[in-house]
Amino acid sequence: MRILVTGGAGFIGSHLCERLLLDGHKVLAMDNLLTGTTDNIAQFAGREDFSFIHHDVTNYIFVHGKLDFIFHLASPASPIDYLTYPIQTLKVGSLGTHKTLGLALVKKAGFLLASTSEVYGDPLVHPQTEDYWGNVNPVGPRGVYDEAKRFAEAITFAYRRYHGLNAKVARIFNTYGPRMRADDGRVVPAFISQALSGRNLTVFGNGSQTRSFCYVTDTVDGLIRLMESDFPGPVNIGNPEEMTISDFAEFVLKRIDSKSSIVHRELPEDDPKVRKPDISLAMEKLGWKPVIGLEEGMSRTIEYFKEKLRV
Repeated sequence: MRILVTGGAGFIGSHLCERLLLDGHKVLAMDNLLTGTTDNIAQFAGREDFSFIHHDVTNYIFVHGKLDFIFHLASPASPIDYLTYPIQTLKVGSLGTHKTLGLALVKKAGFLLASTSEVYGDPLVHPQTEDYWGNVNPVGPRGVYDEAKRFAEAITFAYRRYHGLNAKVARIFNTYGPRMRADDGRVVPAFISQALSGRNLTVFGNGSQTRSFCYVTDTVDGLIRLMESDFPGPVNIGNPEEMTISDFAEFVLKRIDSKSSIVHRELPEDDPKVRKPDISLAMEKLGWKPVIGLEEGMSRTIEYFKEKLRV
């Protein structure tokens, strides 16, 4: 197939491009490089089955030739990024999703929206199932990302119902792995880079809040299985192995054998207290579950950051 990946120079997007190329597809990566980087896709440069389009999807999109499928991943995805670029985050979730859906309709292509566990907000249901409508503060600082994705889901399903578009929604939970930016504010690159450089690990709040970490190749496999299925979603794609942030900090310190200490800072507004996907639907409809454990995934990620930071 000939497949467009918006946000293709980003962390998950670049891994998705890599997997699609390995599977024999022709890939077009589109990115405005606001938070992505061509370093993530440099290894594909010069290939006949890959091309890069420097473009902002909130503007009119023109792609020459046929398209069989569109993965819409374009969006700032870390708290630092979407708090730095709040308007751009809202625009890519609304205008960008509208433009890419319109392109899919014209090209008669399938469409997959990369949504997020953030649509559940600070959840009152645990673990989170796809039929839970969430607990989101629409006017809080995190609302720019949460509500952008919630709108994106709504318009995606509107296109499916009204236009008959083959449109699908994946709700991605915390994903980690190589090609994350050390300074993107997410807990995995933050703890690893702090531990490797001998700085104190910053834990927000008392550290009792939980997260569930899914290695990036597992996340990508879930997205591709959803693409290949007849199931529209929404479907949770994440690892249900939950741990507290305090425990994760200790895990990183031991894994790196770091002498760094743990310091606590004030918990950001609306920071979720728990996060754990119920993946029953993904297992039933997609035959998918994560296969990379935290030990193996973190080992690969730490090696990447050692090379990146030259530690």
